[in-house]
Amino acid sequence: MMKQIILFDVDGVLIHQYHARAELRHYWDENLEIDLGINRKKFKDDFIFKDFIEHVLVGQMDLYDALENFLPTAGFHDNPQIVIDYWLEHDSNINHDLIEKIKIIKQSPDNDLYIATNQEHNRAQYLMQNLGFQVYFKDIFHSAKIGHIKPSQDYFKEVHNILGNPQTPPIFFDDTPDVVNSANQFGWEAYEFRSVDDLNKSDFVVSLLT
Repeated sequence: MMKQIILFDVDGVLIHQYHARAELRHYWDENLEIDLGINRKKFKDDFIFKDFIEHVLVGQMDLYDALENFLPTAGFHDNPQIVIDYWLEHDSNINHDLIEKIKIIKQSPDNDLYIATNQEHNRAQYLMQNLGFQVYFKDIFHSAKIGHIKPSQDYFKEVHNILGNPQTPPIFFDDTPDVVNSANQFGWEAYEFRSVDDLNKSDFVVSLLT
């Protein structure tokens, strides 16, 4: 019997942080300037929207190296690892309600659970090891490893290949409508996630939870 593959996004799904919908967002960098002296707007405009998205998230540049280049321009002259550790610690608000449901889903031996997310290597490792997601998920398909960012069709194609080209469409929960639409166009069974109640959009998942 072929196993059903179920995938979950991180931010806005497994982690209560940046959500595609503004009213559901939490910001890890809210006190970045108070705590580390780094201007939030400059960090977003000159780092996140440039080297981070263009190079770090697709695995072309290491986060440490990218921060080492940027931080002095923002007045931060200490070890970049301080910023990385701060980022990881403050971007770790686990969606415990969802994890409780995932524990139930995982009880069935006929399901394989994975993470599908736009992340760089440091946070992917942190999520799996430090936050313990490796207990629930077989692997994390993060963009820095895949080499493409969601909602690119190339991302889904590469992940689908790694999964062995399953004939049964993988079920996928993501908070970003463009990503959901792209996954569905590729042939997955994708659903927009706002809260744990959105698991009910999948009849298969409902059957596992009842």
